[in-house]
Amino acid sequence: MNRRSFLTAAAGAAASAAAGRPMNVLFVVSDDLSPTALGCYGHPIVRSPNIDSLARTGTRFDRAYCQYALCAPSRASFLTGLRPNTTRVLTNGPDFREFIPNAVTMPQLFKNNGYQVIREGKMFHMGVPTTVGTDRWQDAASWTHNGSPQGKEHHSRGEGRNLTPKHLEGRAMNVVKTPDAAEQADFDAANRAIAHIEKHRDVPFFLGLGFVRPHVPLVAPGKYFDMYPLARIKPFAGPPGDNDDIPEIVPRTLGDTAGNMGMDQDRQREALRAYYACISFMDDQLGRVLETLRRLHLRGNTVIVFQSDHGWHLGEHGFWQKRSLMEESARVPLIISAPGRRGRGRASRAIAELVDVYPTVAGLCGLTPPRNLEGKSLAAVLDDPSREHKATAHTQLDVGSTHGRAVRTEHFRYIRWTWAGGVAEELYDHRRDPHEFTNLAGKPEFEKELARHRRLVGA
Repeated sequence: MNRRSFLTAAAGAAASAAAGRPMNVLFVVSDDLSPTALGCYGHPIVRSPNIDSLARTGTRFDRAYCQYALCAPSRASFLTGLRPNTTRVLTNGPDFREFIPNAVTMPQLFKNNGYQVIREGKMFHMGVPTTVGTDRWQDAASWTHNGSPQGKEHHSRGEGRNLTPKHLEGRAMNVVKTPDAAEQADFDAANRAIAHIEKHRDVPFFLGLGFVRPHVPLVAPGKYFDMYPLARIKPFAGPPGDNDDIPEIVPRTLGDTAGNMGMDQDRQREALRAYYACISFMDDQLGRVLETLRRLHLRGNTVIVFQSDHGWHLGEHGFWQKRSLMEESARVPLIISAPGRRGRGRASRAIAELVDVYPTVAGLCGLTPPRNLEGKSLAAVLDDPSREHKATAHTQLDVGSTHGRAVRTEHFRYIRWTWAGGVAEELYDHRRDPHEFTNLAGKPEFEKELARHRRLVGA
């Protein structure tokens, strides 16, 4: 964080300090959420009124990107403010403390400064659905309270089926229309969050609230499914031969989740309806927490961040997963609502990265973040959403001995895949091709852009 960014952030915190108390933080992370499936990002039918209300009172970032397109590496990255090659968490297995034991995480910084620091739900990695309700990777050093809400997941009562029977547990499109919200981890997480806010209303708190939806299994109460008649749902339709110019390595990194996971159009509609239902259910749980802040007159003294850990393909290119380096997987929703910022209610086209969130939140609360953070505070953009922030956003993905690196610039996305004895490239021009249908790598007229982007990923 440079001096100018820190001073800008600190100015916003001054109003709270002058009022005699530090800012609170509500840091909300959704799981596997595509920004394209939210009302405030332009979806025509998805109902997300509480997330939309945050966008109206904060700044919506339209070009925010994760640093790794998988849960554990992404979360280790944005919670430490360090890039994946620094945390060395490149799969869903290891604990970042194995590699960087002295790292000060974002919640830990607040804990070290006297805050009540509370986790409810999935903040660091938690296997969904296999380890929901456990704290295996939740880093006790980061929290004063470490809570793991319970949920029945695909074992919930109700009408359910697996739309992709060849896939099990964490990858399967298990869809369950349940009669009871109380069986779900997100409902429990919201209840617990509300209780913590009521208990700690008179002391500064940092509340990390991790929702597991819309990660599969796609489980929600029936009324949320009823919001989305199948006749209104349109599966994604790409052009014929969409994937003909994608390197063969790409579907291999996705394993057997490419090819629409074997789902026909009817099953894709059912999967989309369930995904939308889970978003609306999760949004309602967020709404209950936001209403508690309003009721207790804490909204004016609370920085609220809403984001996902990475994006999600909803049939684009025939993919139904994260774990790609294309726009749908790398791009995330990011909304920051901070009292006193002049950019409230506006959208920003500035390129942003999730590693930028830690220095932003610390600065907004008047705290000095560790000097080794690899992100840059977004505080200046919160005052002027039209200003530029950074020139590039980097995302990576490692699958066995295959290594993928992507960089998003103002107009292009470049992806470079390397493996023993092989290199493959992708280049997309977002001015003409926002869905990344046409790979320009290898076209002579784009050789200069290709060379420039190679340098940006260190090739």
